[in-house]
Amino acid sequence: MLIGFFFALKDAGIPVSINEFLVLLEALQNKIAATSIDDFYFLARLIMVKDEACFDKFDQAFGRYFKGIETLFEQHPAIPLEWLKKRLERELTDEQKAAIEKFGYDKLMDRLSELLQEQKARHEGGSKWIGTGGTSPFGNGGTNPEGVRIGGKGGNRTAVKVWEARAYRDYDAERELGTRNIKVALRRLRKFARQGAAEELALDATIHATANNAGFLDIKMQPERRNNIKVLMLLDVGGTMDDHIQRTEELFSAARTEFKNMEFFYFHNCVYDYVWKNNHRRHAEKIPTWDILHKYSPDTKLILVGDATMSPYEILQPGGSVEYNNQEAGATWLQRLTHTFARFIWLNPEPEGLWEYRQSIAVIRQLMNNRMFPVTLDGLERGMRLLSK
Repeated sequence: MLIGFFFALKDAGIPVSINEFLVLLEALQNKIAATSIDDFYFLARLIMVKDEACFDKFDQAFGRYFKGIETLFEQHPAIPLEWLKKRLERELTDEQKAAIEKFGYDKLMDRLSELLQEQKARHEGGSKWIGTGGTSPFGNGGTNPEGVRIGGKGGNRTAVKVWEARAYRDYDAERELGTRNIKVALRRLRKFARQGAAEELALDATIHATANNAGFLDIKMQPERRNNIKVLMLLDVGGTMDDHIQRTEELFSAARTEFKNMEFFYFHNCVYDYVWKNNHRRHAEKIPTWDILHKYSPDTKLILVGDATMSPYEILQPGGSVEYNNQEAGATWLQRLTHTFARFIWLNPEPEGLWEYRQSIAVIRQLMNNRMFPVTLDGLERGMRLLSK
């Protein structure tokens, strides 16, 4: 049975090995986990999955393989009646409710308590014991109209198990991003430092100073620990980027949260001799790109965001801008940016499978030394690793 589970994980794209499978078998042999499917789930995930990005794949594979297996009863179950009462789910029609009232809910609970004391093992079918598929008023999957479902899945609704909740879908490297998992990916770009005013309690220093002060409290403060990475983000707006507004907004929101030292500016299609801060006043409040090159230190991380979808003429020729007659080609400005800032990447919200069909994307990738990444969890993680080197 577990050999099939091992291959189910491999088929799901989870990098599991024979060694990990043997460790799982050894753990089961030594009774590390109790005899329940929930305990086995957590044990198997702990041993077999080494990357949180695979948690969601594991949950899906586990659910498919063990579908229908809800619990492996202990030999001597100890199920508190009060817990059962709180967890009972009654899925009753009007007729069933009337039958319950006729039988008496209190009598039903009294009989349940008696059976829990008498029953010593799992039971399937029949009309007396707590089990599955029978006609007893208690259990799962039975037909008694006065029944109370205990554990497992009912006939009409599904009790959501841990692996069915899909709590880790945001960590899946192949899933499209939201603000939450964008933050997870951006956190790979970190360099912490304590700077600024001393406004946070330094617990270790306070304990040490108090001990040296004969037990009299001596409070020490320290600056807040923050990510000291400096980020410059240039974002393409308008035109074909309108199709990617939501994803770009999520990326920008996550970046503003994760990077305290971040500046941003806008451009359209390609960077030319000026950028802007306020998109509504882009023609009135221009900021020369030369100022950007001279203002920020070379150790600033440069992130350009755009779909790189335009006419190649807009990149390679003077006067190529669709908005005004630029004196120098966009390619010249991109080269200046990449020569000024040693760490740079281009994030492209277009699906990576379409890149080969866009000539302008090929041009931009060449100008960016092939440092273009898709806006996916995997793409962001690869980009952040490159920026952190």
